[in-house]
Amino acid sequence: MKTTIRVGALAAVSALALAACASAPEDETSDTPTATASESSAPAVEPVDFKACMVSDEGGFDDKSFNQSGYEGLTRAESELGVEIAVAESTSESDYPNNLSAQVAAGCDLIISVGFNLSVATVDAALANPDVHFAIIDDLADNDFDGNIDAPNIKPLTFETDEAAFLAGYAAASATKTGTVGTFGGMEIPSVTIFMTGYQAGVDYYNEQNDTDVSVIGMDSFVGNFSDQPAGQNLAQGQARPGCGHHHARRRPRGPRRRVRHPVGR
Repeated sequence: MKTTIRVGALAAVSALALAACASAPEDETSDTPTATASESSAPAVEPVDFKACMVSDEGGFDDKSFNQSGYEGLTRAESELGVEIAVAESTSESDYPNNLSAQVAAGCDLIISVGFNLSVATVDAALANPDVHFAIIDDLADNDFDGNIDAPNIKPLTFETDEAAFLAGYAAASATKTGTVGTFGGMEIPSVTIFMTGYQAGVDYYNEQNDTDVSVIGMDSFVGNFSDQPAGQNLAQGQARPGCGHHHARRRPRGPRRRVRHPVGR
């Protein structure tokens, strides 16, 4: 019976994390995630003997993107499922292995890492800890590109993100007055370029359906990270000067960092 409950908790927590990342953003009154359910009110359900944990990428849990959505899904799992949760917030790539190791040491039953950039560190941690369940958001955990997940205890949580970008491309092509639209990304990694490819496909489909010739510039333009906002602004301004009508920027917005206080050991 206990095993059945833990398996059910594993599936439910993964589903909530996936659903939170895939949902549309809601109106917010704060720039940062709200306090966790355990910090603001008692859990609505009976506690379950299961600990679900999360490691952010360097964007942090206030990035208004996958990190923040995943965090919100995790806190929903705490309040709606009664699981115990803990998080580790990364500030640089060098934090990933240590944060994952800390979660393992803290006795987490499921460790969810957020984003493509944690792929190698997550696979390494999973191979070193075969009795711990791992999941990774927005990555296939296939670092040798052989079509197989690199560790049997990792569950990839992925999305058809190019479909949303397709709609953005179609809308931009329909609205431009110049016949040109632009795009650029943060880092040149698959989880970013898939948005840009979908955007291009949306523009192409608009042209096909309306016998137009809207062009896309910036398919090879990248900031190189997710934090340099002035560089992103410069790219957008550079595209605007030739007469680009609309822009699609695929990056994770970050304002002043506010640390989320939810320690691993709680």
